[in-house]
Amino acid sequence: MSRNIAPVKLEMLLVVVHDKKTAYYSSLIQQQQANLQITMPCKGTTHLILNYLGLTDRPKTLIMSVVREDESASLVSLLDETFKKGGDYKGIALTVPFSSMIGALAYGFLSNEKQIKENS
Repeated sequence: MSRNIAPVKLEMLLVVVHDKKTAYYSSLIQQQQANLQITMPCKGTTHLILNYLGLTDRPKTLIMSVVREDESASLVSLLDETFKKGGDYKGIALTVPFSSMIGALAYGFLSNEKQIKENS
């Protein structure tokens, strides 16, 4: 049996959200065919202005996720609609294309490719 995985381009999805909604957004992204996610604390886009005014910045989280190129536009649209709820749901999202990927099994996992072609 051999496995052939058709090439689907991958992108890195970067999402900055309020700390309180990290689990919510992580779950939302995972439901959209994303197999890998990394989260880390980060500074929001307005932290410098708030520091000048003596105000504290609200903690933010960066969610990095590998997504298929053919799924990324719909995922970014879904995130945009959720951001429009306002309050703690606000955030930003963008995608960056992968330039290359090595290894068919790793590629298959990251792209959530389930097609397996068997040869006799």
